[in-house]
Amino acid sequence: MPNPNIVLASSSPYRKQLLARLGLTFTTASPDIDESPSPGENPEHLAVRLAREKARALQHDYPDSLIIGSDQVATLPDGTLLNKPGSHQAARAQLMHSSGQRIRFLTGLAVLDTRTDTITSHCEPFDVHFRVLSEPEIEGYLHKETPYDCAGSFKMEGLGITLFSSMEGHDPNSLIGLPLIALTSILIQAGVNPLTHG
Repeated sequence: MPNPNIVLASSSPYRKQLLARLGLTFTTASPDIDESPSPGENPEHLAVRLAREKARALQHDYPDSLIIGSDQVATLPDGTLLNKPGSHQAARAQLMHSSGQRIRFLTGLAVLDTRTDTITSHCEPFDVHFRVLSEPEIEGYLHKETPYDCAGSFKMEGLGITLFSSMEGHDPNSLIGLPLIALTSILIQAGVNPLTHG
């Protein structure tokens, strides 16, 4: 079986930076999928389904490849989804709602091996505890970070860390959008070990 190409099914510069940490040669491509949740779909299923659909969307363009898809969903303790806010007003409302709460981030990961048409998926949970945030803090954060394209209205790779009192989870990389520990395990199973490859 030929050595696979590695394709990141994402246009996110943050996921690209994370994957680059593994020292592998890869290309990126942006999948075009509908990211709307299905009626009654639970957050974990949504995150994994979207990751799988992103990988599948590119399979015909990349034979002999490992295609990596990832997607992230954030939820309040009552199960309410925190989507990408898209505007200052929506982001402000999200952060006010998140203030003092525990937010669960679920990062779906899928790796499609187009050599064998097999797909391996994983969901990585990570909990963050938000400080009680004042309105000036929220406004200051939004003006400095403009996190309007980020689930839950925060950027872990920037000032997002200043919003938290604590974090609980297995792989903090998942907060930025790509759980590298789980991804490394899947890649090794597919014959690509970052420590010995290439």
